[in-house]
Amino acid sequence: MKKLNIYFTAGIPQLEDTADIIKLIQNSGADMMEIGMPYSDPVADGPVIQQAHELALKNGMTIEKLFSQLKTVKNDIHIPIILMGYINPVLSFGFEEFCRECSESGVSGLIIPDLPPIEFENNYQQILKKYNLNFTFLVTPETSDERILYLDSLSSGFLYAVSSSSTTGNDNAVLKNENYLSRLASLHLKNPVMIGFGIKSKEDFENVTEKASGGIIGTAFVNTLLNHKDWKNAAIDFIHAVKG
Repeated sequence: MKKLNIYFTAGIPQLEDTADIIKLIQNSGADMMEIGMPYSDPVADGPVIQQAHELALKNGMTIEKLFSQLKTVKNDIHIPIILMGYINPVLSFGFEEFCRECSESGVSGLIIPDLPPIEFENNYQQILKKYNLNFTFLVTPETSDERILYLDSLSSGFLYAVSSSSTTGNDNAVLKNENYLSRLASLHLKNPVMIGFGIKSKEDFENVTEKASGGIIGTAFVNTLLNHKDWKNAAIDFIHAVKG
């Protein structure tokens, strides 16, 4: 079975919905989840997730608030939770303090796309190990084999393969780049590969995961949370439809 990883932004639609969404994702059959930490300048994200960040910040979401929400559900959640965000708010919080809070809140790993690998290696890798946290790097179709192998060697948990060189939720993204996916499959990476960016349906999910361990759905799920009055049932239906 291919793994389904669902992303959402903490603090939407309302500030206190985070815990309910975490439980909903697990109970609907997803294998893992990424929770976005809202940031005022989410450069790698497309318009839908940018809108979600803005709404969450307006709702009053903070890293401190997220940790307190995570602690309320940590004993009920048995699938991996990965926090995804940008390095500035984490540094403002204090990197080691952030990692300590992650380990106390049931978080299993981090994705921080704007943290350079060399800085990670020199300054942060040991702290993550101390708190038993995975760290995932992203690769794209333009990433050389040599660099993919390097980023895979630094990553733990999984390697995030961006399906195309664009922001998240881009309708023009080339979803199934055969050469790229075959190249990744041929490199004998130590981590399982999860494909993300542009997956919207069961068909997309099955297509892109033929040569990967699983897929990551973000924009389409966030859209469901933002645009349905009865978002809970819509979100459950969405996950069930992808998992089939």
